Amino acid sequence: MIKLRDIDRNNYLGVIRLSVTDEQKGYIANNMYSLAEAKAKPECIPLAIYNDDILIGFLMYGIDFNDKEYWIYRIMIDVKHQNKGYGKQTLICILDKIISDKEHNKVYISVEPRNLIAKELYEKLGFVLDGRIINEELILCLDYTEQSEYSQ
Repeated sequence: MIKLRDIDRNNYLGVIRLSVTDEQKGYIANNMYSLAEAKAKPECIPLAIYNDDILIGFLMYGIDFNDKEYWIYRIMIDVKHQNKGYGKQTLICILDKIISDKEHNKVYISVEPRNLIAKELYEKLGFVLDGRIINEELILCLDYTEQSEYSQ
């Protein structure tokens, strides 16, 4: 069962040690950079992803400073735990949390155009391309006012 936990003195080194495949390294910032970014940008909420009590990944989300909408800034599953459905389970977990905030109705995520696996996953969950490209990444949006629940 996927659980999202705060990053603290007990697990931050494990989070930093998480890694993706060599090909995926071009798709996502490393976790040390992301933790530094979260320190400088308090709107970013970094979380450790656990399957039961095993650390398997990293997630960072928050309400964007500029557009005041939810963004999922990072999601990564460690190379040793990929292809087990944990990415989808993690997205469902964070979307449940975000969608419970009734003051907002959209969540955005970006994807590197070559990362077809991630793009397909986001689209299966109901995200659609919104036509923007930011920092060479495609932007997808899930507008959860238009549907009672995202696709699972």
